Amino acid sequence: MTTRLLALSKCIRAFSFLGLFSLAFPVIATPLADTLQRLAPNADAQVLRLAANALNCAQPNAERLAVIDFSLSANEPRLWVFDLVQERLLYEELVSHGRGTGDEQALWFSNTPDSHQSSLGLFRTLNSYYGSNGYSLRLEGLEPGINDLAYQRAIVIHGADYVSESFIDKYGRLGRSHGCPAVRQEVAKPLIDSIKEDQYLFAYYPDQQWLEASAYLACGQSTNLANSIDARGYSLAMQASN
Repeated sequence: MTTRLLALSKCIRAFSFLGLFSLAFPVIATPLADTLQRLAPNADAQVLRLAANALNCAQPNAERLAVIDFSLSANEPRLWVFDLVQERLLYEELVSHGRGTGDEQALWFSNTPDSHQSSLGLFRTLNSYYGSNGYSLRLEGLEPGINDLAYQRAIVIHGADYVSESFIDKYGRLGRSHGCPAVRQEVAKPLIDSIKEDQYLFAYYPDQQWLEASAYLACGQSTNLANSIDARGYSLAMQASN
């Protein structure tokens, strides 16, 4: 009986580890995550790991990836654009959030039309065009209920005069959009051209509901988890055999 209780206890501890892991997606590094961290040392490693996992799930062979960390102040660079083929960091830029999302700090996100809030999650880039905000890039939200109305909401990347250091100096914070990730006018066209047409954008904020529900963040976790557990000596098979 004692042996069986000990084995049960080990299994419970192992399953507890599984539960904790499922709430902390970015524990495991991948080759892509390592590359992103090397190229963008100023970015949060955990955010880059999430972005890498989402991209590996959606399109492992993508050539370009943009990452936005909305947990950072709008007054500091929080947009990174990566060339995954050449392994280069192309841009590290200021980027706006929606006026309904917060002031300097982003706080609220939604998928709701006319909310003027930014959306989280993984997007696929579509075509560029000239519109009311000048040269712009359409986005397709890939996560149901999270960002899949981005196209209908006209959530696009575009340049804006309120995205600049001079605007911050004058008003104390970056300007805000109607929900679009707007960038400096000087870099808008080359930045858009670098990621248009079937590339990817990942927008992060520590929203627990999204982190737990996103299919792109959960994708491949079972395999990675098994390998991680084995490497640490926590394999359920090993536990059961003791």
